[in-house]
Amino acid sequence: MWKRIPLYVKILLGMTAGILLGFIACALHFEGFVSDWVKPWGTIFIRLLKFVAVPLVFISLIKGIGGLKDISRLSHMGFRTVAIYIGTTVMAITVGLLLVNLIHPGKVFPREKAEEYRGRYEQTVDEKKKAAEEIKDAGPLAFLVDMVPENLIQAGSDNTKMLQIIFVALLFGIAMVAVGGEKMKVLMSALDAADTVILKIIDYIMEFAPLGVLGLMASLVVDSAGNGEIFAALGMYAFTVAFSLFLLIFLFYPALLRLFTSVKIKQFFWAMSPVQLLAFSTSSSAATLPLTLERTEQELKISNEVVSFVLPVGVTINMDGTSCYQAVATVFIAQVMGLELTLSQMLLIIFMTTLSSIGTPGIPGGSIVMFVMVLSSVGIPVEGLALILGMDRPLDMLRTVVNVTGDATVACMVEEGEKNRKGKHRLRGTDS
Repeated sequence: MWKRIPLYVKILLGMTAGILLGFIACALHFEGFVSDWVKPWGTIFIRLLKFVAVPLVFISLIKGIGGLKDISRLSHMGFRTVAIYIGTTVMAITVGLLLVNLIHPGKVFPREKAEEYRGRYEQTVDEKKKAAEEIKDAGPLAFLVDMVPENLIQAGSDNTKMLQIIFVALLFGIAMVAVGGEKMKVLMSALDAADTVILKIIDYIMEFAPLGVLGLMASLVVDSAGNGEIFAALGMYAFTVAFSLFLLIFLFYPALLRLFTSVKIKQFFWAMSPVQLLAFSTSSSAATLPLTLERTEQELKISNEVVSFVLPVGVTINMDGTSCYQAVATVFIAQVMGLELTLSQMLLIIFMTTLSSIGTPGIPGGSIVMFVMVLSSVGIPVEGLALILGMDRPLDMLRTVVNVTGDATVACMVEEGEKNRKGKHRLRGTDS
């Protein structure tokens, strides 16, 4: 009976049970039980997902590139992927800026609360400022240096270094195409077998999903129990961010699918619903990646060579949800502080936020570190960061849903582009 229930329903049941357990724990004052006996199951679940993400990306990417007969296809696919990702990021930022300037959430924020939050989060703000200064000191090409690993084992043991894994896999796959021959066929066969084993491991992990999600949601409710006052004060800001993110999910991405792909919108959301629920629960695109790869390839019928390249790259450089959030937060902080931003400053926000989404460092809270640099670039006091830190965790859950939905949408668009390109090549071959 349990096995017949769709995965998204199982995850939804786990989320509901976790939220209820969290509220019951708060009401009956046994929060310690949740922290000691329930939260660890959520931590184990995320660790399992992250543990399988690196080998899955590494093997899938090598397979996808190694299976190409013409290496020039990789450059076409890479250019198309990056161009679309940048385009969707700019649009996401624009949506956020339009809404925050229409709603003006900072104008209704109590001034006395602003001073209170600055004192409460002063230490955290100082830490982020210091981290941002270190990134500035590293130089303009630091992101290129960070792409090249000193040690493959070390890179493979750290999910925050996904770009390094992608770089090595690209190099390995290109070398396979260049060498060719029977030996490469044997290697491809071995990679196919390893890929099959990893997918089976993912199936086992997803059986554990309801319990893992229950642990994550219960601990979130318990940890957030004392923040009711913060949530009330930041209500309009949270609404503006959430509304912007919902517009991206339910209006912008469906429009892209309708205009540029043959994928039906209903089919897309049915395929992505387990991924979106998992992204919401874990707040991690990297942890969700194994399921995203599986659902886009099996349910949306996107080719392995496209998903194995587009999705891992998207996890690293495509942050539509994060970019939209940063744009709203920047203007919100300016409004609270009584600062009027000019059109040129708005354009600078678009430019800097796009850059920060591509260059976000692979460290916990990396997006907040880059956000410090966005604030500095438009002349907004970095201390304003304290105003939004209290709401960062719940909004991070929504941002992650947007990020994974955007990745899958771009994969569909790249797949359509590759099909059209193949069709043109066939026509040329027939004419000649």
